[in-house]
Amino acid sequence: MPLAFSASDRNNSDGILPIDVRSGGLYGARVSGIGLVFNPRAGRNRKDPDAHVRLARQLGDHGVVAAPRSLDELSRVAEDFHRLHIDVLGIAGGDGTNHVTLTGFRDVYGEDPLPTVALLRGGTMNTVANSLGLPNERTEGLLDRIVTRYLESPVVPTVRQFTIDVEGKLAFLWGLGVVPAFLDEYYSSGVPSPWQAAKTLARGIGSTLVHGAMVRRITTPVHVEISTADGVLWPMQPYFSVAAGTIEDIGLGFKPFFRAHERPGAFHLLGIDTTPAGFVVEIPRIHRAKPMAPQKYVDALVAHIVVRARESTMRYMIDGDIVVHPRDRMVLRTGPAVRIATLH
Repeated sequence: MPLAFSASDRNNSDGILPIDVRSGGLYGARVSGIGLVFNPRAGRNRKDPDAHVRLARQLGDHGVVAAPRSLDELSRVAEDFHRLHIDVLGIAGGDGTNHVTLTGFRDVYGEDPLPTVALLRGGTMNTVANSLGLPNERTEGLLDRIVTRYLESPVVPTVRQFTIDVEGKLAFLWGLGVVPAFLDEYYSSGVPSPWQAAKTLARGIGSTLVHGAMVRRITTPVHVEISTADGVLWPMQPYFSVAAGTIEDIGLGFKPFFRAHERPGAFHLLGIDTTPAGFVVEIPRIHRAKPMAPQKYVDALVAHIVVRARESTMRYMIDGDIVVHPRDRMVLRTGPAVRIATLH
């Protein structure tokens, strides 16, 4: 039975894309232990797309490695891992790989708890791993850490991290407005990297100072209304950006969601209402996880919101991916908490 996996969004720099998979698709011993999902097209992994074979040798008798080529194949991987009673789900890829994998496994596992999740990096930015303070090592080193811990005890040390359920997709970050627009500029370089992201940010700041074309492209306001079960939270109006996170970081060490861990079971919702120049002034405070000037933003800790847009579609960011939502209404709610291995 072929086993493999992929994300369908063409804008996903870390999503899972087709690769050749040997007959059977699973590499390693069929035993309970560590199940590793490997994305060869994630940022760092692209330079070594056959690394999954070495990772399978590294796992030895302690687990299996799968390299899915489609979402259907990811589902079959999840079914196999569920049947094998995998204790630890390793994900070798970036933020996009993480959210696609968690969504696919949640759909298969249903009400059963997901295995402990080990974020083994391999992507370009690895924002979630960075935000959680996980070691900044190559996948092989992180896998060695998790194998060592697992051999000491199948119950590895974890942190409990809530997700956001965005129309059925599990993630840690979501955003409208300038957030996906900035990523468009970043991805258009064709060479995504932290250095390229920093250069894109510098270009944006420079464009703001001279009222250039770039800042006009990325700062078109998004007109939305945000409501909760209790009624309207924020009325319909133009926003520079509306974004949410269950982790503090949004990339490059910037921490707009400084209240993300304030209340378990809630996510930090942020509405920014300012000019491009007004936002640039706040960038140092955002980097230090400090609130912006009060007149420039509104925020809330919420567990469920309905987003209604003036336009008939919404273009949003989810964990670094860009997705077009074909309706003017979107529901976000707190998703399940995931046990993430600390790897220290």
